[in-house]
Amino acid sequence: MDRVKNSFTIKNLENLSGIKAHTIRIWEKRYNLFEPERTDTNIRMYDLENLQKLLNVTLLYNNGYKISKIARLSPHEVTENVHNLTINKSADDWSIGLFKLAMINFDQRLFTKTFNELLEQFSFREIFKNVFIPLMNELGVLWQTNSISPSHEHFITSLVKQKIHSMCEELQLQETKRDDRRFVLYLPDNEIHELGLLYLQYEVLNSGFQCVFLGQSVPLESLKNLVDIGEPITFMSYFTIEPTQEKIDAYLNTFTSEIIENIECDLWILGYQVQFIKGELPNKIRCFNSIDDVIKMLSFI
Repeated sequence: MDRVKNSFTIKNLENLSGIKAHTIRIWEKRYNLFEPERTDTNIRMYDLENLQKLLNVTLLYNNGYKISKIARLSPHEVTENVHNLTINKSADDWSIGLFKLAMINFDQRLFTKTFNELLEQFSFREIFKNVFIPLMNELGVLWQTNSISPSHEHFITSLVKQKIHSMCEELQLQETKRDDRRFVLYLPDNEIHELGLLYLQYEVLNSGFQCVFLGQSVPLESLKNLVDIGEPITFMSYFTIEPTQEKIDAYLNTFTSEIIENIECDLWILGYQVQFIKGELPNKIRCFNSIDDVIKMLSFI
């Protein structure tokens, strides 16, 4: 049973804040910044209030505030200084910290408020690249080190997906600018990691193309129905765990022969597994190293 995490070891705090456990101990002893409880075996345990304070202190510290000065600030002054930084500094540090806090507290309102403030200053592309991608990368480490529970990861990932869906829906209500090509986005059979592909849907729509999003675990046989649409189709897929390195060349050859060989269609692919392609790519398949490379191609065609 996955229990909500509301107490943290000093190692958990290190993973969540990026501040070394040794430094946290010094701050605690010298400046009385934190008030942990002790277990029967004298292990420090920190509550959510301590974690929130550490994340705020870390933000100020990483932006040039001396720890001795931070220690003299009242809780209200700490919050006020953090707020001022959110207005005047880049999005990366403060927003990721707030999203972590929203995740730990299961606080959807804080997530939404932080996202809306970001959207006032930055494009959705900038938010996804500079905030959401680093946040998702950190989640993997936090989960592996038991600093968060699976419920935390599912909660924050679900909210990120909601924002992508919302941004896509706004674009879908606009008139399509390009009718010379349609994109079909899908994940291969048994592939469920859809966040990257979801975001690519946004970029395709933002480029003015029509887009059909099929989502997770789509068998090749199911894609054959799409070729009857009429106009040229670019299939796009994100290979994170499937097809595996032993199967990827055979998959691409089968895709070519059964789906796109004799029609005006092609396939764009990216993701971790593409590095294991051994053979020469079929003519109608294009491999990309990153989402940025796909965005550049979308602006070029």
